[in-house]
Amino acid sequence: MPLTFARRAVLAILPSLALVATPIRAGADEVLVFAAASLTNALDQVAAAWMAETGHSAVMSYAGSSALARQIQEGAPADIFISASVDWMDAVETSGDLRAGTRRDILGNTLVLIAHGRDAAPVTIDESLDLLGMLDGGRLSMALGEAVPAGVYGKAALSSLGLWGQVAPHVVQSYSVRSALAFVAMGEAPLGIVYATDAAVEDNVSAIGSFPPGSHPPIILPAAITAQSDSPVAGALLDFMISAPARAIWAAHGFELRN
Repeated sequence: MPLTFARRAVLAILPSLALVATPIRAGADEVLVFAAASLTNALDQVAAAWMAETGHSAVMSYAGSSALARQIQEGAPADIFISASVDWMDAVETSGDLRAGTRRDILGNTLVLIAHGRDAAPVTIDESLDLLGMLDGGRLSMALGEAVPAGVYGKAALSSLGLWGQVAPHVVQSYSVRSALAFVAMGEAPLGIVYATDAAVEDNVSAIGSFPPGSHPPIILPAAITAQSDSPVAGALLDFMISAPARAIWAAHGFELRN
């Protein structure tokens, strides 16, 4: 199916797109997926496996969940939304932009502290952690603490451990968790807070500690079809995301399986 004018327009302006291509059989259809940036590597593989099986086309747009949710609420023609937080999926559902009965929790994740380089020493993350001393005058790289899920989880974890007040003036915030990861990988910040699955895809960082699960809300990634979707195969792709082949891919990338 050719891209509609509206889809071409949104693809031209979205900041982080991956077109997953495969030879398309006659009668193939297209699905446009808005997904949290932390899903990039794994979801590209899941989509490629689905397309190889069905011959349909999938276009992936990755960004912070908050930005994607707002774009959907403003009419962006996504077929599927996968959020890194329940709150942003709730917002899209409350505004009437989800198809009833399609929402499901598909994945979970872990929040970690990362350091620049591959051989950083591990630490125990609790109330006694001298995070400010570890920064040694540098910055703590995080996603936006008031909007982007990884940043929201990170701020909540630091606050619950009594560490936020001392490090807040030293935090540099990004619009997505992958941007926060990149700052540490490039050495622009000595430490950062990202998901464990993000740390695993970057060669130049070390995950030096995991935040206690009780220090932040559970990291749950829900997915749903949008109310405006007219793709006849969006449901098939959403179903495939919890199939055995997809579950093997998610697990290989370190995601927790929830469905």
